[in-house]
Amino acid sequence: SVFPNMATCTRTVWKVLAGCQRQLLSVGSPAYTGVSQTASRKLPVRTFAAVKAQKIDKKEDSEKEVKKEKKVIDDKDRHKPFGRTAWAPVDDVYIRRYYPRTIYDATDAIDMLKKFQQLDFTPHNQPVYIDLKLDMKLEKKRKVDPFVSTLHLPHPFKTEMNKVLVFVENAEQAQVAQENGAVYVGGVELIQPILDDEISADFYVAVPNILSKLVSLKNKLRKKFPKSNRGSVGINIPKMLELFKMGHEYMVESNCYVRTQIATLDMPKEHIYSNLQSILIDVCSHRPANMGPFIERAIIASHTSEALWFKSEDVLVKPAEEKND
Repeated sequence: SVFPNMATCTRTVWKVLAGCQRQLLSVGSPAYTGVSQTASRKLPVRTFAAVKAQKIDKKEDSEKEVKKEKKVIDDKDRHKPFGRTAWAPVDDVYIRRYYPRTIYDATDAIDMLKKFQQLDFTPHNQPVYIDLKLDMKLEKKRKVDPFVSTLHLPHPFKTEMNKVLVFVENAEQAQVAQENGAVYVGGVELIQPILDDEISADFYVAVPNILSKLVSLKNKLRKKFPKSNRGSVGINIPKMLELFKMGHEYMVESNCYVRTQIATLDMPKEHIYSNLQSILIDVCSHRPANMGPFIERAIIASHTSEALWFKSEDVLVKPAEEKND
């Protein structure tokens, strides 16, 4: 009878253990559910991070409030240019991007170029260049065709004459061309030497009756090929030679830009200005008169100086017109 009592005790023990296990599982203690005990320890960290973010936001808000409290510069009841500090700096030293670009009178710009040369100890005879941006638009979506022009400057800066080749077939015309300083004179016999690069010139002029025989040179000469609208085709050979031997040539590049030398910096200020005026007047002669201003932006600079924007509209006014005003 001992064995039945032992069996009863064993069953009782197992029931107690099973009941304890169910009770422990229902409580959900971390030790038995497999949940990491470190999970609850991270909660304060998250709370602290959130608090820290709030502090940063408050800091940014306070900075914005301080910026808003800055005083606005009063520029004599005039609206400031967009994105700039004022219309003009009050000192000689300033950050350029905070102010609109200064546009000088042409005479003042030339004076500044000469002062730059003295301060920088650069060559006194360095070239002076201009860079013009043209408004090539016309009515009804048309545009001014890019052009090439040659003119006589009032004060030439070149020391050597240009080489001019003259295409003629008449013996008398050939003699006139040689007497007036043509470097090469001839007819169709000059075509092959030109194609072979045996001879070359700065300018090529021709009489009208030989022009049709020079078609094979178009690809070779390109913009230098004789054309009547450039003044390189005509019967007045002495006049053409006079223009091209000492003439100054410029052209429109990239559809709307004119970049050319106008003088050397050692020339008198009045001579530089006179050359500048002659080129600007010649440039504007290629646009219809009723289409308004032709030059959108004008820059002058020497070989080693910074670029200076100048007022081209003042240069275009001739001295006679200034006196009448």
